[in-house]
Amino acid sequence: MDPKRKNIFVILGIVLLAVLIYVLFFRGAPEEAPLTSLGTSTGAPGGENTEIAGDFLALLLSVKNIALDTSVFASPAFRTLVDSSIDLVPEGNEGRANPFAPLGSEF
Repeated sequence: MDPKRKNIFVILGIVLLAVLIYVLFFRGAPEEAPLTSLGTSTGAPGGENTEIAGDFLALLLSVKNIALDTSVFASPAFRTLVDSSIDLVPEGNEGRANPFAPLGSEF
């Protein structure tokens, strides 16, 4: 095969590869309906949007009724808990002064 044809095939291959990469990775996803479109219903009244709003309202009201029992903090078992954390103090001789320097340069 002569070099001129070979160059044409190489250039054509690169262009096809670039188009394939663009189509697979950079082309946007198809447009979807926005998630916040509860006020604008495109369907019939009482459609899917009102069902979603009703489900959300029920969930919100169920979360509102959650009450925490704070009597646990007043119990004797909680009051007898002791903090057993350990303070870690660095000794100061760990590692090299410059970890990116070549080996043997600190001598």
